[in-house]
Amino acid sequence: MSIKLLEHKMNFQYVFLGHIPVLFLINYVNAAKTTSSVNLRTFIGCAVREFTFLAKKPGCKGMRITTDACWGRCETWEKPVLEPPYIEAHHRVCTYNETKLITVKLPHCSPDVDPFYTYPMAIRCDCGVCSTANTECETL
Repeated sequence: MSIKLLEHKMNFQYVFLGHIPVLFLINYVNAAKTTSSVNLRTFIGCAVREFTFLAKKPGCKGMRITTDACWGRCETWEKPVLEPPYIEAHHRVCTYNETKLITVKLPHCSPDVDPFYTYPMAIRCDCGVCSTANTECETL
């Protein structure tokens, strides 16, 4: 094999191998977008995921709704410190970053009941401080 051909062949290998991490990254991003292909038991982070719930209110029949919601696990830790409150805490939850409000009409409502039901649909989710404005937060 000539030296020119050998150099060309080696350069091609480096160019090809240099793109492999990019291909893995693209596959990871695509997997994160479609949580059905992600192992949900080991996933760390926050993502939009399809969620089904029963929308109901007194005086109306319930209605199954499938929407997008935030789902995931975020980094959290606590460590002791020598001064009050004697603990330094870092608690992040998977929460809404951007939402869109959706309104549906519930079926078979009593005449005196407003049949409209409004709920948030997740557009973007992130790990962040729990906000009671859009998330059910437990007291820590």
